[in-house]
Amino acid sequence: MCKGERINVTRSSMPPYEEYIEAIRPLWDTHWITNMGRYHMELENQLKRYLGVPEISLMVNGHMSLELAIQMMEFQKEGGEVITTPYSFISTTHAIVRNGLKPVFCDIKWSDATIDEDKIEELITDKTVAILPVHVYGNICNVEKIQEIADKYNLKVIYDAAHAFGIKYKNKGIGNWGDASIFSFHATKVFNTIEGGAVTFQERKYYKKLYNLKNFGIHDEEIVVDIGANAKMNEFCAIMGLCNLRHIDMAMQERKEYYTRYVQELSDVKGIRLLDRNRDSDNNYAYFPIVLEQDYIYGRDRLYERLKEDNIFSRKYFYPLISDQKCYRDLYSNGALIHAKEISDNVLILPLYEGMGVKLVEKIVKIIQGRKEYYQN
Repeated sequence: MCKGERINVTRSSMPPYEEYIEAIRPLWDTHWITNMGRYHMELENQLKRYLGVPEISLMVNGHMSLELAIQMMEFQKEGGEVITTPYSFISTTHAIVRNGLKPVFCDIKWSDATIDEDKIEELITDKTVAILPVHVYGNICNVEKIQEIADKYNLKVIYDAAHAFGIKYKNKGIGNWGDASIFSFHATKVFNTIEGGAVTFQERKYYKKLYNLKNFGIHDEEIVVDIGANAKMNEFCAIMGLCNLRHIDMAMQERKEYYTRYVQELSDVKGIRLLDRNRDSDNNYAYFPIVLEQDYIYGRDRLYERLKEDNIFSRKYFYPLISDQKCYRDLYSNGALIHAKEISDNVLILPLYEGMGVKLVEKIVKIIQGRKEYYQN
């Protein structure tokens, strides 16, 4: 690690330079670099197998994946409402609003920060059209209970699985639950295509719908059937995904080493709480969140600033809540967001990425533990 190097929460996974350069070489022969080319289709097929899903559609990014997944459902109710969580990246709610729908914020569970399935039903009205939960930090929502509620009220379920790449729940790829799931392949994610995303779903009819929607709604050369967008993944990004997919299992294994070390060293630190993991799901080791409680020796913000002094940039992820952001504050109805507010005010995400090294993990742990040598004043 170079002196003065900035340590972020994550660092983009990249294949060996020579591997990527060799992989993109054929593009100079074909000059086909976008518009659902060979590598776009190849990545779709490989991801379908890796994620264990029946259908998948690649997108330019995770946000457009969600926005078009909502659009493809063709909700007809004017003023339709979507029950979702305020504890997520802002994109989740933007996608709802940009589809002309209203977000209704539901509180999260104290144990794992996923949407509280026991509080969903009380928020359902005659305008509710869907539930949009988030597998936050790769923690899997209570998919069975959520589906039970959706079936009872004839609602669609769209999962934001941006953090859940490669995770299986009860030995089944997480992209199989609900009516659709979306993934983000942004450079900061455990698997990336530089920029990219995907929608997974069960029904084949949605593949053609999404194909049209991500290509301006164009059905063929002379017919436009939908009001679509430009959400196509280009070939350079698709090739990066193909290369990274070859190394993803090794990358997760290395992340597991650092994740496990954090757990071992921080589980018994007074005032540090680790979120629960679903015992029926595995882990992709994408994030390591800690919640700082009142009996921690320092406040969340002091620890955040102390880490920055050593160029370690943890993140208050997610703070503030989406419902508290200027663009949404006081605009939409929501339930009591007690747990969401408390976790948001006290959460910190620690660095976790391949190549960071055990020594860096140990240094971060010692700062959190309040070792005197790291607090001289």
